[in-house]
Amino acid sequence: MIIDVPEGRDPIEYVWGEMVPGIGVAASQFALAVYSDSTLGLREFEAARLRIAQINGCLFCQDWRTERDGAKVEPEFADAVTDWRTTERFDERTRLAAEYAERYALDHHSLDDEFWSRMLTHYTQREAVELTMCLGSWLGFGRLNRVFGLDAVCVLPSHLSGAASSD
Repeated sequence: MIIDVPEGRDPIEYVWGEMVPGIGVAASQFALAVYSDSTLGLREFEAARLRIAQINGCLFCQDWRTERDGAKVEPEFADAVTDWRTTERFDERTRLAAEYAERYALDHHSLDDEFWSRMLTHYTQREAVELTMCLGSWLGFGRLNRVFGLDAVCVLPSHLSGAASSD
């Protein structure tokens, strides 16, 4: 880990909550809102999130699976995300979510009229904006965690109490 964390302190809470409280707390709230307030379907949400995680190399994000109403994507889903162009596991919305995530992260200048025509055939404008905000959160914050080495010790704050209560 690149950041010096005081002995006995949780690295995530320290970096995200205390080092730069004016920014870190707001960033944490935004990052958590992406999960709690998204209206996107679980498969397209996870396809986009996992593709960003794969590109960022964030260890925690690659291992994480979002759960909604007790449901998670199947174990083979991450491999399908890697092979989003050819997998038979994805419908068009899920495939587009993975494609958009990849292009957003690696070459946003390639998002041309042809792409937007396909995207807006399957997503409303509101859904496209929501997905883009999610992508921005995952790209920026996943990279922050990866470059500082926080991804090896990351636990989402909203899951700390659940982990503690299940012990």
